Amino acid sequence: MEKVRKNRFSTYQIVVIAILAAIGSVLYKLEIVVFPAVPFYKLDLSNLPVLLGTFAMGPVVGSVTLLIKSAVGLFTSTSQGVGELADFLLGLAMVLPVGFLYRKKKSRGTAVLGMAVGGVAATVAGVLLNYFLLIPFFAALFGIQVDVIIAMGTKMIPAVDSLWKFVWFVTAPFNLIKWSVIALVTGLVYKPLSPILHGRKNRLIQTEKEQ
Repeated sequence: MEKVRKNRFSTYQIVVIAILAAIGSVLYKLEIVVFPAVPFYKLDLSNLPVLLGTFAMGPVVGSVTLLIKSAVGLFTSTSQGVGELADFLLGLAMVLPVGFLYRKKKSRGTAVLGMAVGGVAATVAGVLLNYFLLIPFFAALFGIQVDVIIAMGTKMIPAVDSLWKFVWFVTAPFNLIKWSVIALVTGLVYKPLSPILHGRKNRLIQTEKEQ
């Protein structure tokens, strides 16, 4: 009987992962420009379902959900998969601190701490990825000079006169805004959705049937 219940729970996890990944894939296409001077930095909430799965079922489930969501994005990628790879790595930088800290101690304080640590980690990862990979890659892909991208940042902040300053004064604030918004929305919706994510309603129905 215990083995059967465990298998049912695993099946429920798989269903939840599939649903969350599907929602994340849709949200990935709904983007908002944050800085008009730098239009390629767009905010999306595709990692919201990933964080919900992480809080409900742990870092492994969150990571798998993130992987599936990013893999689905490959089918409509306009960046030869590089954008999706970056999305996965940045999401992972957020998911792992959140998942492991919250699993160790499930409390509101730990959840806030996990998202704060994850947000900072994802921001630093975003800075490094943009400097070493994303900006050079997209400049080459679209046939523009890196100096043109730097000039976009200069319009926002006159002190931006190099790629290194660009990623710290433009990329870093963008990522902080992005992950702060995702963390805030996650904090608002997780509690109402928690019973569904944990399958409590399903287990209650199953218990009533057995009785």
